[in-house]
Amino acid sequence: MFNKKTVKDIDVKDKRVLVRVDFNVPVKDGKVTDDSRIRAALPTLNYLLDQGASLILCSHLGRPKGQAKPEFSLRPVVEPLSDLLGKPVAFTEDCIGPVAEKSASSLKPGQVLVLENTRFHEGETKNDPELAKQMASLAQVFVDDAFGSAHRAHASTEGVTHYLPSVAGFLMEKEIRYLGQAIADPERPFVAILGGAKVSDKIGVIRNLLKNADQVLIGGGMANTFFKAQGYPVGDSLVEDDALETARELLKEGGNHLRLPVDVVIADKFAEDAEKKTMAMGPVPVGWRILDIGPETVKSFGKVIADAGTVVWNGPMGVFEFPRFAEGTFNLAKAVASSKATSIVGGGDSVAAVQKAGVADKITHISTGGGASLEMLEGRELPGLAALQDKS
Repeated sequence: MFNKKTVKDIDVKDKRVLVRVDFNVPVKDGKVTDDSRIRAALPTLNYLLDQGASLILCSHLGRPKGQAKPEFSLRPVVEPLSDLLGKPVAFTEDCIGPVAEKSASSLKPGQVLVLENTRFHEGETKNDPELAKQMASLAQVFVDDAFGSAHRAHASTEGVTHYLPSVAGFLMEKEIRYLGQAIADPERPFVAILGGAKVSDKIGVIRNLLKNADQVLIGGGMANTFFKAQGYPVGDSLVEDDALETARELLKEGGNHLRLPVDVVIADKFAEDAEKKTMAMGPVPVGWRILDIGPETVKSFGKVIADAGTVVWNGPMGVFEFPRFAEGTFNLAKAVASSKATSIVGGGDSVAAVQKAGVADKITHISTGGGASLEMLEGRELPGLAALQDKS
């Protein structure tokens, strides 16, 4: 299933290795508030260090749009990374140029250097060959371990592979194995759960899954567009009117495989303290909006999940940021966690939901990449992965 070379297929002893990591972490007041993405990179980094390499780490953080904005600096990752690796970590104020070159060339085996945010250069998102070439010149080998950015052909993901021997890290390999297996040869029944606000973001995913999955369960704001496409008035609920025609087509294509909520929790305003009611799905009163799936839906979705062999989940079932409208999402998370299925959860909000529900340790695989995992589920090729060396 995974046919790319990994760090185990190359000799890195005494070599400088450029590692594309996904350190796009939340930072508040100069401190990293969630280090799970840094932890996810540790198996690859520790392996390379044990093999006698010196490491040059590059990543983006946020969307500085080609400008060096201090609030998007990668400097805050240095301290937590140093603590996790148990060794000092150096930092350089740019990812190319004389400063980066000097810092990189003086590295000894076992040493670690973090480069400044790759997106401080406009050429990063444009996959500018000159920027890629300059980054590549810092090292002798390239390792891509940033699955979360593998769906983007950027200078630090795809561009550098034209100038260096390029292989996958352990996290990239693990992500592709789990997600690739789920799509190519899932243990059946294969159940996909899709939520979140917009149908338009996931049309390709729904189409591909309807061909592939035994059941596709829909919740979250996107369900409202399907309800309206079926002719239900949905009050003040979030709806994508320009996706109604597509929703009708998908309902036709999906037949009995596509399942919508049978009851919903509605609120008289979009607020934590809104008045709420549970109702069987039907016309939603004017002035009210759907903010969660109801208990009967949790039961009926839960039965499908309990019998599943593989479950893939992307997107929450309601506005789970409001605790009073989080029950549907959390109860579904518990259903997924207690099933015997191979369970894969991807997308920031779904990952946050299983963590908040306290069941993250019972999920088979938590994906670090929302957009990348969606593109895989859609059956699309990931440029950052395609560019790596094949095993054969």
